[in-house]
Amino acid sequence: MKRPMKTSISSWAVAALAIALPPGFAISSPLVATAVQLADGTVYFERPPSLIDYGTTRTTTFAPNPTYYFTLTLPPNAGEPLQRVTIEQRDSRTFAGRVDYRLGDTHAFVGTRNRRGDRLPLGSVTYDRDTQTLAVTFDPPVPPGTTATLALRPRRNPQLDGTYLFRVVAFPPEPDQGSAHGQFLGFGRLHFDRPEFFRWGDRWW
Repeated sequence: MKRPMKTSISSWAVAALAIALPPGFAISSPLVATAVQLADGTVYFERPPSLIDYGTTRTTTFAPNPTYYFTLTLPPNAGEPLQRVTIEQRDSRTFAGRVDYRLGDTHAFVGTRNRRGDRLPLGSVTYDRDTQTLAVTFDPPVPPGTTATLALRPRRNPQLDGTYLFRVVAFPPEPDQGSAHGQFLGFGRLHFDRPEFFRWGDRWW
């Protein structure tokens, strides 16, 4: 009597994933911590993070010392930790609408702004004025299965009222040879109104 063939569940899953992937992709590690890597060495998240919340502590124009929060969650099967996040202000064509950050006050923590956990150590925090992009590097990277919140500290809110868009992109660690693909997570939308004391009758001052 022949014994039934034994097949590893993980082997079947890896084979199925390999078939489903487009040409040029490869699975760089076992199923428990899979990552997708192109033939040219570019690394992708297996399951990308999600932007689940954003907000500000001060919602009036030109208010000093606000904090902007952006909360991301990295699924347990992400395949790669979270190494870097970039936040680009998209509608900053005029000086009055731009946000100027206090880079040294940038911080991050586990959890959400209402349920905070431990601080997350940061590496470099840089700002490109030409593209209005803030880049924050976690050191060490944030492991899969973690919800993390970035807290940005502008000097003031924009001078012009309206809704402002902040484009959020997440990156896994860069491999020794190759690059890390940035995953677009969506836009954080922050709205600012003029203070009531600027209003006189039907006009704003």
